[in-house]
Amino acid sequence: MSVNIEIEFRLNGVSRRLSVPAQMSALDMLRGPLGLTGTKYGCGEGECGACTILVDGTTVNACLMFAVDCGGRDVTTIEGLAATPQGERLERSFVEHGAVQCGFCTPGLVVQASHLLDTHPGAGHGEVERGIEGNLCRCTGYRKIVEAIEHAARRE
Repeated sequence: MSVNIEIEFRLNGVSRRLSVPAQMSALDMLRGPLGLTGTKYGCGEGECGACTILVDGTTVNACLMFAVDCGGRDVTTIEGLAATPQGERLERSFVEHGAVQCGFCTPGLVVQASHLLDTHPGAGHGEVERGIEGNLCRCTGYRKIVEAIEHAARRE
């Protein structure tokens, strides 16, 4: 028997109220009832970073977080980040540097990069490489991703 729990939280700057099953992941809540499919399901084990979101300004793997734990928190997905100047700058930089190929990892990488630039403005090469270590990409080899993030950092 599934128990539903009522939660209230801010999602991409908007107050939300939702009833969710106690065992539902934040990822399933975002992609299912909330219809935000930008956050991707990759491994389901917190290893790939495809589901990276911001919770109270810190990156979290949404597949490892229970939806009920979003209650009272401020959650930002790629959809919310894309509407910000920094999100737009990162998106432009990823495109300009060819850091997007299949695009599956891109939302998680952009969220992680945004957090990196918030916490380490003007991050250098080594800081960027370390800052995205938890996000896997099978297409690009990372060089173009790192260059895109470095370029976006210089555009601040």
